[in-house]
Amino acid sequence: MPASTSPRKKSLMPATELRRRLRAAGHALMPVVHIGKQGGTDAVLGQVMRALLDHELVKVKLGSECPETRFELAETFASLPRVHVAQILGRTILLYKRHPKKPRFEKAEAVGDAQASPRNRPAALADPPKHRGR
Repeated sequence: MPASTSPRKKSLMPATELRRRLRAAGHALMPVVHIGKQGGTDAVLGQVMRALLDHELVKVKLGSECPETRFELAETFASLPRVHVAQILGRTILLYKRHPKKPRFEKAEAVGDAQASPRNRPAALADPPKHRGR
């Protein structure tokens, strides 16, 4: 399946269940990175990479004075290593990069990660119940 039917949106990731979940989760997010009149400089790209490492899903807002179009910036972001453009909506771009150790939106690939989740732990290893003070 092609990434998008529009040549302007060719940088979008393919329409999958993951993209649907990312768009739903991104709806409530506030923009973390704002791009102004300098455009997509190396410093901005570094900030985007840092924000993706911290948050895994990031909204980027383009100011009205930004010299690049939203599609040009989306292509720039998509060219970064393992960064996916989940959505372009208005002057906002939703970016996703899977966290290397604790992914929130994709299932963990390693068996060790699956065993460490609280759902898979035996009851004896689960966290003790919290008691209210009297």
